Amino acid sequence: MTTNDLLTVIATIVLGPLVGGLLFGIDRKLTARLQGRYGPPIVQPFYDFIKLWSKSRIVANQSQMMYVYGYLLFTITALCLLALRQDLLIIIFVLAFGGVSLIMGAFSVKSPYSNIGAQREILQMVAYEPVLMLAAVAIYLQTGSFMVSDIFKLQQPLLFSLPLVFVALLIILTIKMRKSPFDISASAHAHQEIVRGVYTEYSGPYLALIELTHWYELLLVLGIIGLFWATSVWAAAALAIAAFLLEIVVDNIEARMTWPWMIKFVWTTGIGLSVVNIAALYLIR
Repeated sequence: MTTNDLLTVIATIVLGPLVGGLLFGIDRKLTARLQGRYGPPIVQPFYDFIKLWSKSRIVANQSQMMYVYGYLLFTITALCLLALRQDLLIIIFVLAFGGVSLIMGAFSVKSPYSNIGAQREILQMVAYEPVLMLAAVAIYLQTGSFMVSDIFKLQQPLLFSLPLVFVALLIILTIKMRKSPFDISASAHAHQEIVRGVYTEYSGPYLALIELTHWYELLLVLGIIGLFWATSVWAAAALAIAAFLLEIVVDNIEARMTWPWMIKFVWTTGIGLSVVNIAALYLIR
């Protein structure tokens, strides 16, 4: 690893939570305004993190604690790999390992709410993982490589050649941000019949680490969205921000759907759009 790579990793680990926390604060603020409320300050996620971190360290068992650290470390690793412009397939696999860690942590306790949340988290992964893989395949067809660095060498943005894949990834962004209509395993809102679902048995510093992981995860998914306009850093950032704002609007105008509907919709729409776009690429050639 070169000095520049090391600096990139350090900057990603240090600045990631600052940007991710602010985005979550903006999310809560805009959601409140859309609902006719004033809302908390934008820096409220940082206040919540500090408050949770200062509480007692209580866990149901030691394995639950280890799975929290696994969820965090895998997500940070995936984000660092993206920042270093490494293999996109490896990034997707590492991100999946992070999701599995969260699921195993929820399954490690006997709470029915936690177990149901974990089951639904598995269903979410079953829904979106094929779409992520197809997106990687589509990008490979355009660049001839799975390396993120090769995306930046393209003469025109991926968005022009992979518009349907981009729309499919927006659906995945909704799931990863746990926004309606796909907030089936856990939700930031109080309307869930399974309370906090997959996070039910987490509290104090360990819940704080999960929230921290969400900040990194949001940046990772938005970073993948930004790759579709990698010819310009500012355009990539604008595209990611536009997608982020769109998800907030969707969250506030859609009701939560059931898990069978989610799988049916993501598989038919997400996979369908990706396959059509990939087929179009072959026809154009």
